[in-house]
Amino acid sequence: MTARIDDTGVEGTPAITAVAALADHLRRRMYDFIRDTRRPVSRDEAAAAAGISRRLAAFHLDKLVDAGLLRAGYEPVGGRRKVGRTPKVYEPVAEDIHVSIPARHPELLADILLDVVLTDGDGAPAHTRAVQVAARRGLELGDAARDREHPTGHDPDVTFTVAAQALAAHGFEPTRTTPACLQLRNCPFHPLTSKAPELVCGINHAFLTGFLLGLDAPALQARLIPRPGYCCVELHAQPDPP
Repeated sequence: MTARIDDTGVEGTPAITAVAALADHLRRRMYDFIRDTRRPVSRDEAAAAAGISRRLAAFHLDKLVDAGLLRAGYEPVGGRRKVGRTPKVYEPVAEDIHVSIPARHPELLADILLDVVLTDGDGAPAHTRAVQVAARRGLELGDAARDREHPTGHDPDVTFTVAAQALAAHGFEPTRTTPACLQLRNCPFHPLTSKAPELVCGINHAFLTGFLLGLDAPALQARLIPRPGYCCVELHAQPDPP
């Protein structure tokens, strides 16, 4: 299992909680057994696999459910109905759980580039199409944040707050360094940025420019200001026209 601390698991469970639940060797043994079995597993089966009592197995299995690693239900084991109460069974959740410190989101970049490969670009260079796709993805994120928070687009203070909340969820670690600047202290695409800085920073800049457009934030501007150890983009308040 890979790990990413900024993400959340099933039903909002923090991913770090899910990973920590596997530190107990009995839980890890039962979790591995259930994944390997590839079908819902009963408490009796999990207990036998771990060499513990059914009561103790039930305790650990329910902890794994609480941590977002398993889901529970009631159905016949192995598809065979028997007389009596239908047993409680457990199976892994379908979602991936990641924990990374600091936050990294290579899947967003990969999704943008995959979209470029799978769509017809009418002869446009791949770099141009990647920037266009990134701007569209940013626009979608900004639209969602605007619909959720209803910010006043021409008020920099309100817009900075809404932008910071949305970007924090994507691992940018925003902080208001001055009244006119929202600095992004983390690059979610590192270390890929160091391999192709022009491409990745261009995609990131387009993504954040689209984000501000979707947020309807004309008072803010995404500026490409690369610095070691930080995101290559900062959000700045536009100066008032004379």
